[in-house]
Amino acid sequence: MVNETPVHIPNSIKFLFGGVAGMSAVCFTQPLDLVKNRMQVAKTKAHKTSFHVIRHILKTEGVLGIYNGLSAGVLRQGTYTTTRLGIYTWLFELASGPKGEPPNFFMKAGMGMAAGVIGSFIGNPTEVSLIRMTSDGHLPPAERRNYKNVFDAMFRISKEEGVRTLWRGAVPTMGRAMVVNAAQLASYSQAKEGLLNSGYFKDNILLHFCASMISGFVTTTASMPVDIAKTRIQNMKIVDGVPEYKNGIDVLMKVVRNEGFFSLWKGFTPYFMRLGPHTVLVFIFLEQLNALYKNYALTKQLNLKATAAKM
Repeated sequence: MVNETPVHIPNSIKFLFGGVAGMSAVCFTQPLDLVKNRMQVAKTKAHKTSFHVIRHILKTEGVLGIYNGLSAGVLRQGTYTTTRLGIYTWLFELASGPKGEPPNFFMKAGMGMAAGVIGSFIGNPTEVSLIRMTSDGHLPPAERRNYKNVFDAMFRISKEEGVRTLWRGAVPTMGRAMVVNAAQLASYSQAKEGLLNSGYFKDNILLHFCASMISGFVTTTASMPVDIAKTRIQNMKIVDGVPEYKNGIDVLMKVVRNEGFFSLWKGFTPYFMRLGPHTVLVFIFLEQLNALYKNYALTKQLNLKATAAKM
């Protein structure tokens, strides 16, 4: 009877594992995020490809330059990803059937949107810091902000521009999060379920890898226009009290008018190269952490209860 007891992971552990998975993944993908942000803020075709951006960074900022903004990336995962994955896994378990039947695709998408909105609002200060730190090298030396780390960035932004600036672009950020999480979390769960049902896969790292890559492509395609609007707003400067952009729609209209429709997907390759592996690493780390917890911690607890019942 002990083996039939449902295995549930405490909500606090779900949030912890979500954060650890995200922070671990960003240590590998930060250079790709840097390249993506540089391409999105560029209003000329000086950086035509990811290769041009990487070569420019190495030439002007050195090898360590490709990791500019890492502290902001790690803290962003510690806030945003901890919240969104923790909430999503909690809602997923609540919505599952009595025998563990998964919710349908639309419920998964809705749960992903809810988790993304809450997580992105909480993580917006680190998002603003990340965009500015990764974009700094693109500016002329006299205009660079030269933040030392994410804490210095948030302190200086609050002091020089007001605390509200830390939530600049919160609306497009939450809009992006709704798209990203609805696409990423729902497509991952759906792809994993479909691959398992095909009979060709078992619940192992290969399954998690394939489901993550499918999810990464779907998410990249769906979210890039919103991501560009978010990035431009968070990186813009206000000259004589006049902001460069009014809102996310204004960004998209100006990009299409001045740079062409397909510029809405500018930086697609580094974005997918970043989001694909990042999605893979996040879900692999998360799945392995969940498996370890279930296989060791909870099994030990159940065995202790069984031993006590026999006494």
